[in-house]
Amino acid sequence: MTSSNGDNKGLVVSFGEMLIDFVPTESGVSLSESSGFLKAPGGAPANVAIAVSRLGGRAAFVGKLGDDEFGHMLAGILRKNDVDDQGINFDKGARTALAFVTLRSDGEREFMFYRNPSADMLLRPDELNLELIRSAKVFHYGSISLITEPCRSAHMKAMEVAKEAGALLSYDPNLREPLWPSPEEARKQIMSIWDKADIIKVSDVELEFLTGNKTIDDETAMSLWHPNLKLLLVTLGENGCRYYTKDFHGSVETFHVDAVDTTGAGDSFVGALLNQIVDDQSVLEEEERLRKVLRFANACGAITTTKKGAIPALPTDCEALSFLKRQVE
Repeated sequence: MTSSNGDNKGLVVSFGEMLIDFVPTESGVSLSESSGFLKAPGGAPANVAIAVSRLGGRAAFVGKLGDDEFGHMLAGILRKNDVDDQGINFDKGARTALAFVTLRSDGEREFMFYRNPSADMLLRPDELNLELIRSAKVFHYGSISLITEPCRSAHMKAMEVAKEAGALLSYDPNLREPLWPSPEEARKQIMSIWDKADIIKVSDVELEFLTGNKTIDDETAMSLWHPNLKLLLVTLGENGCRYYTKDFHGSVETFHVDAVDTTGAGDSFVGALLNQIVDDQSVLEEEERLRKVLRFANACGAITTTKKGAIPALPTDCEALSFLKRQVE
């Protein structure tokens, strides 16, 4: 199935993992204390694809799912959300990945993963839908797909093919430390593809992890700059975000909401940003316009924290615009 959203819009192709988060029915308890769990589809690259589509953009997802009930359920969720599924493969031998997520009382999360190996880790370069990848205006990815072979090789090949075809490369490392053999290996592999990206988004926690510096300031952020970068973003949770380009930098405040679950807020932010720039990259060179786009992205991120689970909480264009209108009144 291809995406049915505005066919004249540029395509955002998102590469990586899609999985099921099992979220406790109550906040502020450990996994062992929770009396029940809701299954919530997730996986950052898939969330970004759905965020783009929900906002009226065109999106596709490239990855591998288990040939099991959960895998087919996830593919169905992508289709239902108008995300092109022609880049999805199914693995007969491995299961769809699962993650049990603890929601702390402040809405932040802790993870326990079931992946040994899961289907997403087994995507091979020869299984990639290269035609789909070449049609991307923006190619978005994380770092979880770099952890093991053969998925790492598939990731490198997809990135190379997208770049050669003229796509803007967007990177959100989306650090999940428990999945890596060691923090050193995580740092090394996340940085191994750093200089390929045109847009990079990191959270304040990831900035500290990658730089080893506890001070979240412009100097620390700029230590991650590379010459080919068009935009570096640092998200600061309830403190909004900071942006850096070769010509200007600044910060945009976020909106204060009653956060229930922060899952997917960063993906919602990224999806909103990519959907706004896919057809007009000149936004990245004009500060006033970029600030407006980031304000919209912040609004999408904030809205996403007001409901449980990532995908059900991703806003439509109308919801985001009416939210922004209420902030002005």
